[in-house]
Amino acid sequence: MTSTSTPRRRNSRGTAWYWRQTDSWYYTPPGTKQRVRLLDEDGRPIRGTRNRPAAELALARVKASGNWRPQAEEVSESVWLVARVCSEFIEYTRQRTASGSLTAEYRDEVARYLNDLCSYCGALAVNELRKGHVQLWIESHSTWRSPATQRNAITTVLSAFNHAQEMYDVPSPLRGLKKPPQRPRLHSFTAEEEQAVYSATDEPFRNFLFAAVHTGLRPYCELAKLTADDVVETDRGMMWRVYSSKTKKTRKIPIREDVAKLTRRLIADAPAAADTTVFRNAQHRPWKKVTGVGRFLKIKRELGWDQDDVRTNYSSYTCRHTFAHRMLAGYWNNGEGCSIETLAELIGDTPKVAFDHYGREWGQHYQEPLWAAIGVG
Repeated sequence: MTSTSTPRRRNSRGTAWYWRQTDSWYYTPPGTKQRVRLLDEDGRPIRGTRNRPAAELALARVKASGNWRPQAEEVSESVWLVARVCSEFIEYTRQRTASGSLTAEYRDEVARYLNDLCSYCGALAVNELRKGHVQLWIESHSTWRSPATQRNAITTVLSAFNHAQEMYDVPSPLRGLKKPPQRPRLHSFTAEEEQAVYSATDEPFRNFLFAAVHTGLRPYCELAKLTADDVVETDRGMMWRVYSSKTKKTRKIPIREDVAKLTRRLIADAPAAADTTVFRNAQHRPWKKVTGVGRFLKIKRELGWDQDDVRTNYSSYTCRHTFAHRMLAGYWNNGEGCSIETLAELIGDTPKVAFDHYGREWGQHYQEPLWAAIGVG
């Protein structure tokens, strides 16, 4: 039986592996089947089964030197390259943005990720690309430690290759490429934290965040785009017609009276030359994501939250999570939490997404039957 301390000959691509025949450590360059001996800082081969740390350090030096990328072979002009797939999808997102179907933020994010991928392996033919190349591309960015960042990058790449397959019949070599799982969004403001946020900013941004907390709308692709024409007065109160550029759907939601009063005031006080959006910055323009992110970072610095392990993760999107938490907990309804289906309709998610993100942690309709099942009413 092989000892558990003996390393396998080969690990997954991107790691050092040991070859017993030469008692040495090697790595396999991306896109090849070659083995390259790992050397220490003095240029000597790294030997011995117990020298994995030294081998991994040597491999890290190779990656840091910029020599860790696949090498492309000469291909004819008729062959689709990775760069062409990326270029086609970038142009597609630009056209969709111009028509109003996609946000400028998404367009810019797509261009950023795909241009970076092209600098890594854009000259490869599509049929030469492997899932391991994408994984190594992700690993080559030392700042992409967050699973959310890695998931966004992989999702963008998969979208580009799926687009090429759908529009140009270019078979995608990345089918089955796994993404990091979504993490539940469990940060929400307490009542005291909510007031602290309002006190640390000016009135226009305070109004914007107040509406976000009390409606649960996505801050920048929904709330920031709400116009006076989307506001509907009914016998029961105000309703908003909300279009989401993320889901490509429109929904109509009832609005709490405190937010309705704020909305009426902002519409009435809008200068004649102002943008038609309801929530505007001090220059009477719609809030943009880049501006809002900067403003919330400033709030966290002023409150000292950037030094707090939990609060440093707060953002404008925490307003949406706060709304979900309060709806499920019955914060505004004498402790009677709403169902997952009701929450999903209000925030524009499917019931499954709402349950995966919020239901297990905060949903009374999910937790109560569990307590009842063990005899605790």
